[in-house]
Amino acid sequence: MDRLRAFEVFTTVVARGGFARAAETLDTSPANVTRYIAELETYLGTRLLNRSSRRISMTEAGAALDERLRQVLVEVAEAEAAASASAVTARGRLRINAPLSFGVIHLAPIWPLFTAEHPGVELDITLSDRVVDMVEEGFDLVVRISRAGSQTHVARKLASSRSLLCAAPAYLAKRGSPTAPADLADHDCLAYSFSQTPGEWPLFETNGAEHRARFRPAALANNGETLRELAIAGAGIASLPTFIAGDALRAGTLVPVLPVLRPPEIDILAVYPSRRHLSAKVRLMVDFLAGAFHGTPSWDVAFI
Repeated sequence: MDRLRAFEVFTTVVARGGFARAAETLDTSPANVTRYIAELETYLGTRLLNRSSRRISMTEAGAALDERLRQVLVEVAEAEAAASASAVTARGRLRINAPLSFGVIHLAPIWPLFTAEHPGVELDITLSDRVVDMVEEGFDLVVRISRAGSQTHVARKLASSRSLLCAAPAYLAKRGSPTAPADLADHDCLAYSFSQTPGEWPLFETNGAEHRARFRPAALANNGETLRELAIAGAGIASLPTFIAGDALRAGTLVPVLPVLRPPEIDILAVYPSRRHLSAKVRLMVDFLAGAFHGTPSWDVAFI
């Protein structure tokens, strides 16, 4: 039995939550994964995983082994990289998670540029607006949009995006334009359901003074493009980042509301588990994204 490979298979099964998904990540068959786990359990003389038809879970012995193996395998990979020319060669599958709207609008057009430069890298991209656990779910890199950064992983800022309140001209002609944050309580407000406070918008003056606009959401959505389209259709006022609302604002299908007040800017980050053990493919992707969004981002050009 190749113990190092068996250890790698075991930690991948745990991280991916199943034999089939681990096999996909390791580019092998589920049967091979099953064989490695069985041989490892026989070698160690203990059960490491509890299996059922729906899920797997670690035994106490499995959890203890997994905790120790993660650092061991990282150190092995680092030693191999230091002794091999592959340390500077990007190859293999690169699993990336990114927010849905940002991924479709701004990342999808540039992925072909990366693959043309690095044909040895196979991109595996998942778009989701929920905050994923990149280690547990097996992602190498996460593009995250956040005001707070990352508390548990390394994060490199790629760009920022301004946000503003906006609505369709027809809505404002019908309901009137609010002149103060308190006026929003009498308007139809469209809220982002993943927000920690979906019934409240923090708004800032240019001098930094903060206001809290409180309202009962007329509609909730977990996707910014959905909120934008609702606003364009005249359903109410939305708080949107310029990377989603920019084209509509330039076209005049949306107009700013309370323009002297702004929601806080948001950062667009590349998040990865560790700076010390960064693989060539992750390092190249982070540098590529930083270069692609260098300077004033296109979505903010018209709003400086």
